[in-house]
Amino acid sequence: MYINMISIPYEPIIAGVKINIHLMLEYLAFFIAYRYYVHLKKKQGDHINSQNRYSIILGAIIGAFLGSRIMGFFINPVFPFSLAYLYHFLNAKTIMGALFGGLLGVESAKKIIGEKRSSGDLFVFPLILGIFIGRIGCFLSGIKEFTYGKETTFFLGMDLGDGLLRHPTSLYELIFLICLFFFLKRVSVKYNLQTGELFKYFMLSYFTFRFFIEFLKPNEFLIFGISSIQILCCLCFLYYYKTIYKLLTNAN
Repeated sequence: MYINMISIPYEPIIAGVKINIHLMLEYLAFFIAYRYYVHLKKKQGDHINSQNRYSIILGAIIGAFLGSRIMGFFINPVFPFSLAYLYHFLNAKTIMGALFGGLLGVESAKKIIGEKRSSGDLFVFPLILGIFIGRIGCFLSGIKEFTYGKETTFFLGMDLGDGLLRHPTSLYELIFLICLFFFLKRVSVKYNLQTGELFKYFMLSYFTFRFFIEFLKPNEFLIFGISSIQILCCLCFLYYYKTIYKLLTNAN
């Protein structure tokens, strides 16, 4: 399957300047996701006071920044000491590390300020929207972003810029995110969820998807046959083991 409308990687030129489409959509994702969060906060209200909420957001930002960079390093952990590598390290990032690091940052901030109530539900749908926009940028960047899939003879295989047919894993994720958005919307309306449960379901759903989609990616650094991202997914499952046990118990 080929896309003839544009070439991948897509690098538009505006006023003689080549645009980094991934970076542009990444900034757009932050802006739109934040505005969506503000809209939901006004519409639904917030059980956490503004001062504590700002502290929680700050904790999320710091945790997400550190987590994304640390996991970006562990995807391909090499140790050359040079300014070029330091630049690469500071720019290497992954949404998985940002999500889990943000979670730890939020929990740390809540302990510092003494906030006991769950705070993640308001972030769920803005996060899904932000990830969705960012993944469009990953897809359009083709092999220039390490989100592409392995070579395949599957009918959905696409040329992502190197002349080989590969799994368009970013497209698979876009479809998953649309389904997840509407599924969690339905769950939030149909069921009387406890505060914080919606965020837990989001994290478990997204990390489960990412665990399995990693098998379609050409990961080079593996431990016990799984990638660094998959190990992070396992840590997330351990973190939410009580929720997983509750879901399995209710299913039976």
